Amino acid sequence: MASRSLINTLSVTSECVPLIKTGGLADVAGALPKVLKKNDIAVRTLLPGYPAVLKAVQSLSTLKVIDDCFGGSAQLLAGTHQDLDLLILDAPHLYNRDHGIYIDHKGEDWSDNIERFAALSRVAADIANGLVDDWQPEIVHCHDWQAGLAPYYMKVNNAKARSIMTIHNIAFQGIAPARKRRALGILPKDFNPEGVEYFGNISTLKAGLIYADKLTTVSPTYAQELMTHEFGMGMEGVLQYRKNDFTGILNGIDESVWSPEVDPEIINYKSPRGKNLNKITLQKEFNLSQAKGPLCVVVSRLSEQKGLDILLEALPTLLSRDGQLILLGSGDSWLENEFRNISHSNVSVFIGYDEKLSHRMIAGADAILVPSRFEPCGLTQLYGLRYGTLPVVSSTGGLADTVVSASPAAIASQVATGIQFNPITPLALSQALTKLCDLYEQPKLWSKLQRNAMKQSVGWKDSGHSYARLYKELLI
Repeated sequence: MASRSLINTLSVTSECVPLIKTGGLADVAGALPKVLKKNDIAVRTLLPGYPAVLKAVQSLSTLKVIDDCFGGSAQLLAGTHQDLDLLILDAPHLYNRDHGIYIDHKGEDWSDNIERFAALSRVAADIANGLVDDWQPEIVHCHDWQAGLAPYYMKVNNAKARSIMTIHNIAFQGIAPARKRRALGILPKDFNPEGVEYFGNISTLKAGLIYADKLTTVSPTYAQELMTHEFGMGMEGVLQYRKNDFTGILNGIDESVWSPEVDPEIINYKSPRGKNLNKITLQKEFNLSQAKGPLCVVVSRLSEQKGLDILLEALPTLLSRDGQLILLGSGDSWLENEFRNISHSNVSVFIGYDEKLSHRMIAGADAILVPSRFEPCGLTQLYGLRYGTLPVVSSTGGLADTVVSASPAAIASQVATGIQFNPITPLALSQALTKLCDLYEQPKLWSKLQRNAMKQSVGWKDSGHSYARLYKELLI
């Protein structure tokens, strides 16, 4: 029997685990190629040549020299790293920066961000048109605004490859002033409301949404939300127009990294019975007593989007029941200061980020709090489910899709895995925390809820199948 041919796919992303990460986009970009390989999809990932990436990837080879790449010369390099096949755009004038990949030392966007990622998009389109000898993608999968111009450049250049645009967070839209349209290679006929024009400016995200063959986002509920004025952030009309080409596919987590059976950072366990050892260890690490209430954790960017101002108001409810909170994160300075200034023996705050610590926290906690005002998919609640750490989540986006709230009916049916609350207010969160404490005081029921959580499918298998079907449908 002849072997099945693989579908060659180019994934275009600004970040990718384990090489460079600022958020969930990197987790998806790093995990999805591995599962797609099992579905007859061969993925090469196109990534900017940040210093950290060039340092980490060994034995790079030069495929092409690009003389004019938005203000300087560049090289297209090839290499592999931890089962990822990589194409790296090495353009020092664009990516050799000594601070963040998007922001400078003042916390402000790099002034040339649009050009930096237009270059990535342009090279992606050139690859779709045969830039790389002996390899050409049939699918170009573009992630967020940083890759949004790739479908546009592909259309302009009549590329044969098909394109997919995935929205990870519609709040980031790649806005640039109209005066940059010539430098970006945007044709005058395409600078209009039916093209890349967005309230008088350019939006690279809109370009992707208009010109890609198919659109996806990272959960079914978020896909529905994005077509409304409340959540669409000005793009709802575009998505309503493209609704027949738009679908929501849940993210998954990499279970080779996030799994209590294999996690090197914790005392491994296969059931909730082993969680207590991790909890005691975590409490000792943060100088917390063994309180009567549940130990809750937050692992998050500190922002109003994440609802952490709501948590500040609702926190006394948890503390009044002898509950505890450990918070790990950074973000808005006023929120950092508010959490730093909490003076309570049952609260511990770590401003910053520590990947290994996040594993210990999620493994040792009883519950993980995710009170986001909007959440495209969310990963921390999935980590919580995998570790038997019950999520308390707002009823929005991927949180609503992944957590079964502990209603009487869900408890009776033995399917409850956490707590959802709505509306997204301090009062509703306080009520959810009260419910959490009530459930925690019933050990047999609590153990059952933990077991339910740990049985959930949170990996990439199902979502990988969904992406593979979408790819194959595009080529019919």
